[in-house]
Amino acid sequence: MASRSKRLRSGYTTGACAAAAAKAAAMLLIRAEQQNSRTAGQQFKMKEHPTALLRYCATAPIEEVDIPFPDGSRHSFKISNSSLVSRLSSLIAWASVIKDAGDDPDVTNGAEIVAEVRMQDAGYRIQDKKNRASCSMHHASLLIKGGKGVGVITKPGLSISVGEPAINPVPRKMIREAVLEAVQGFSPQASRRGDKGSRVQGLEITISVVNGEELAKKTLNSRLGIAGGISILGTTGIVKPVSSEAWTATIASSMDVAKAMGYDKIVLSAGRTSEKAHIKKFNFPEESYVMMGDYLEFSLLEAKKHGFKKIYLCAQWAKMLKIAMATPQTHVRHGAIDLKKAVEFLKGLGIGDWGLAQEFNTAMEIFDFISSQFATHTKLFNKVCLAAKEYAEGIAEGIPVAVHLVSYGGEVIAGSE
Repeated sequence: MASRSKRLRSGYTTGACAAAAAKAAAMLLIRAEQQNSRTAGQQFKMKEHPTALLRYCATAPIEEVDIPFPDGSRHSFKISNSSLVSRLSSLIAWASVIKDAGDDPDVTNGAEIVAEVRMQDAGYRIQDKKNRASCSMHHASLLIKGGKGVGVITKPGLSISVGEPAINPVPRKMIREAVLEAVQGFSPQASRRGDKGSRVQGLEITISVVNGEELAKKTLNSRLGIAGGISILGTTGIVKPVSSEAWTATIASSMDVAKAMGYDKIVLSAGRTSEKAHIKKFNFPEESYVMMGDYLEFSLLEAKKHGFKKIYLCAQWAKMLKIAMATPQTHVRHGAIDLKKAVEFLKGLGIGDWGLAQEFNTAMEIFDFISSQFATHTKLFNKVCLAAKEYAEGIAEGIPVAVHLVSYGGEVIAGSE
């Protein structure tokens, strides 16, 4: 009996992990502040004997938290590490979560997402009455910052303003909601009664990523204008394995940046080799290049939606042949190229003597055959580019498309214009 294929496992976004770590750190800090408040008249008040308070809180570390997700569901996270430290007579709590991306090939899988929480002078109030602390908090009293390993926005066009940490809107909302739960979890009465306790401090939350600077080098963050680390991302909190969502979101964000920079043309490349070849020959501004990967149709429609006046398309032979044969999604998992149909298509372009051409096993073999056997191979390659141009312009509807073929050696060797 044939075995069933393994079902791919979903995981969690960096935004969800940051929210869980922030809640754990907030719980640890508030518990310590409560103990400090209860013992205000005793000998080990925090400012006088901080080690006693740290020792008290260390006896019960935060091991797991559950947080709300945007769809209303709740998910539990194991806390990898948590601790309290005392700096200049102030308590700082931190906690971390190891990101589990499930079966998605995410560069941040296994990354340690750290949240550090400290008190700040804002609208956070604690009241101690008969050993029961109560508190209330407004959103304005939460300050979310980026720490080491979290990038900073340096170019316009993204959902976060220039100069801000690259923590996207949904993760920010998840962090706020998770931390508010931590606050209200220690004082359910105050939020209902509106008690007015003694004014203490608001919460400052700093999100960091261990080795985030190195992880960012494996992403397109520099192209998007995100410097110094990774982005804290997620719209649902869930990472779906081998999902197109992250890639298409990057395509759209890249176009947002290009448009905000004032560019009216965009270059869609199928990969790094074709992009480098196009840059070498045409040297357009870096922000005008968008790596579409296999998402041709999505990229063309997105370029139209953004209002670009001209689209450049560059790819190597196998991808270009698929585009010329009107394939909207060019990844092999959506169907390997039918080599017999490809040969018939190329014969139909009316260039070269194919004769009794041999059987081909790969698109590269077809490319090598044309290059070595046809004196007019450049003319044939140009015709393939023209066919790809016609198909792309049919999708882009009214936006002119210029197509360039890149050799396996990384040079632009043919084009539609």
